Amino acid sequence: MKAVQSLLPLSSLEPRKLKRTGYVPAFLGGGLLAGLVPFINMTVRPTMFTTQPGSPFHILMDANWQLMAQLNILLLVCGACILYHTEYEGNAIQKTETLPVTPFFLFLGKLGILILSCLLPLCLEAISLLLCCMHWFPDDAAVGMLLIKGIAFEFALMLPTAAAMLFISSICRNMWICLGTGVILVFMTSVLPADNAVMAMLPFVSPYRILHRLSHTQTFHMLAGCAGEIVLFCLLETIYLKIRRLS
Repeated sequence: MKAVQSLLPLSSLEPRKLKRTGYVPAFLGGGLLAGLVPFINMTVRPTMFTTQPGSPFHILMDANWQLMAQLNILLLVCGACILYHTEYEGNAIQKTETLPVTPFFLFLGKLGILILSCLLPLCLEAISLLLCCMHWFPDDAAVGMLLIKGIAFEFALMLPTAAAMLFISSICRNMWICLGTGVILVFMTSVLPADNAVMAMLPFVSPYRILHRLSHTQTFHMLAGCAGEIVLFCLLETIYLKIRRLS
């Protein structure tokens, strides 16, 4: 009951804060940009993909998802920076402490908004992939279920990245330091071997994984690891808040 009462003020405060930022246009524009990747790739080199054997959805994901995933991660970096910049600008976070909202529930509220925001670019990308399949592979009728499973899996893999980046944002008062840290992590982890089981679990690496390339056991391990990482970053946030309170 206390948790619900603490989260209720966030339902009206957070959207009002985001109206003064470019948060929604950023996710909309980023989703449209990522959605254009498979369309442009198929327009420029159609025969390269239409002559390949196998599922059209798998072909499109293999050819385009690495770039699309990187754009999604950059969106999470920008979104997390904006979410906490609204708190640190003008010492708004100190004013928030006068409300019946604990700092940890403030973090959870922002995490919920960031997670829901992931659905916007993913839906736009799913529509783009579906249209590409319908236009260049009109004879394939099984793309629907593959698309739903694939996008749902990618959504799950983005959640630890959102939690990790939001944790970084919560400890950086300067948005540019937070943004620079996120961008460095994006490009440093993009060169790590994603086929390595340990490396693939890192928050900024896991979104590059594709469902059809994994076995059932690997898929289960990835999803379980993602759930554990979300809990881990929430615990790290509680520890940081206690340290900040004592300092």
